Amino acid sequence: SYETRSGGIPLSTNYFGEHVGKGALGWFRLTALIEGISYLVLLLIAMPLKYLADMPIYVTIIGSAHGGLFILYFVLLGLVWLDRKWSIGKLAGATIASIVPLGTFVFDLWLKKTEPDLQSKSGSIEQSSPTN
Repeated sequence: SYETRSGGIPLSTNYFGEHVGKGALGWFRLTALIEGISYLVLLLIAMPLKYLADMPIYVTIIGSAHGGLFILYFVLLGLVWLDRKWSIGKLAGATIASIVPLGTFVFDLWLKKTEPDLQSKSGSIEQSSPTN
């Protein structure tokens, strides 16, 4: 069983093993996680540094990394869309999620509830066992 913070969020999660072990969908989910983090860093750290501290270099660096991840997100989204035969609605949801801050995290939680191979046999969200 997981040790959790208040709210039931696992303290340790094996994101690489959990995500990459699921093929194209796993790579998409991992990229979405990293892309979502890079977006938050860009919005919450780099942009304020640019406009409040006159340090535009961080927007250039973080923005370039985020841009590459954003492109990779859509390449992998296309592969998953074709592989999984997702509906246009699900494709639109993933597209909107990439634009809205925190959207990729919310979309990933929704995927865990709707994609059959991301759920355990009992219907609850699958969790990897912690490694020591």
